Amino acid sequence: MTPAEMAALHRAVFVTPRPWSEAEIRALLEQRTVFAVTQPQGFAMGQAIADEAELLTLAVAPAHRRAGHGGALLAAFEDAARSRGAGTAFLEVAADNAAAIALYDRQGYAACGLRKRYYRGDDGRDIDAVIMRRDLALPRGHASSGA
Repeated sequence: MTPAEMAALHRAVFVTPRPWSEAEIRALLEQRTVFAVTQPQGFAMGQAIADEAELLTLAVAPAHRRAGHGGALLAAFEDAARSRGAGTAFLEVAADNAAAIALYDRQGYAACGLRKRYYRGDDGRDIDAVIMRRDLALPRGHASSGA
C-alpha cells in the first residue's frame, strides 16, 4: 500500500483524531523507527524504539470492518514490533471509540492511563485518550497488567 493509498484510507476512516495526509504518512515512514504492515483492506503503522513499540494508527476500510482484519493487522503489528526487539506495545485510543477499545481488549491490551481532553472532536468537544499496553511476551488475548 502506498502512502497515497494509506492517506486515502485514513481519510475514509478517521474524523477524530483527524486523518493524516500523504505527506505526513510519507514523512513518518521515512523515519528508521517507523514501520507499516498492510493488507488490501487496511494498514497499521507503528514505531519501535528500544524495547517498546507504539501503535501509531490502525485503519480498516469501512466496508471490511467486523471481518477480522483489524485483529489480523494488530497481530502483524505486534509481530513486526517483536522482530524489532519490542517487549511491550502501547497505543492510545479515543475514549469514545468503543469498537476500537473492544478490539484492543480482545487482543490483550489493558488500559494503563488516561490523557484528559487529548482529542478535539469535529463538533468541538474534548475527548479523552485511553492509553493501553500489552506485554508482547504473553499469548494474544491474554491481558497485560495495567501499570
